[in-house]
Amino acid sequence: MEGEKMIGDRGLLAAPLTFFMVVVFQLLSKKLDQLKKRGSKKNTREAELRSEIKHLLREATALSQPATFAQAAKLRRSAATKEKELAQYAEQHNNEIKLSYDQHGNVLLASKVLVYLILIFCFWRTPIAIIAKQLVQPFGNLLSWGTGGHLTGHVMVGIIPWLILSTRVSKYVCRFVDF
Repeated sequence: MEGEKMIGDRGLLAAPLTFFMVVVFQLLSKKLDQLKKRGSKKNTREAELRSEIKHLLREATALSQPATFAQAAKLRRSAATKEKELAQYAEQHNNEIKLSYDQHGNVLLASKVLVYLILIFCFWRTPIAIIAKQLVQPFGNLLSWGTGGHLTGHVMVGIIPWLILSTRVSKYVCRFVDF
């Protein structure tokens, strides 16, 4: 009962809400990484160029007679030009996608830092949770860093250790979540 008084109204739901926010940030980060690795698969211009190159090379191999050698060489040169165009287009497209994902990643990182700083500011001297001392015996003082008070037989968990612990647990949980 006295532990609940120490946490108060502000800290009652702080631990689960903080953990939920950390998990959401981890999931968003994981989704952004997946999208970045996958890239854009629906690129019609690239598909058109690839089909044109295949068609030109097929026509060039069909013209294997000595009389049609010049025409086959012309088709091969045309296919080589298309391949250079395709490589140039793919590089430009990949750079645009990378820049877009980097911007989204920076926004996500900035918002994560901002939310963490707000949480630290709001809950600096407020214990987030109270745990029996026997459960966290060697790490009791480390977990109570920043709470400002002590309770007999219990450890009060501060916001910074809770954020660190929540981040580690959410990374572990996000390994198994696939969306």
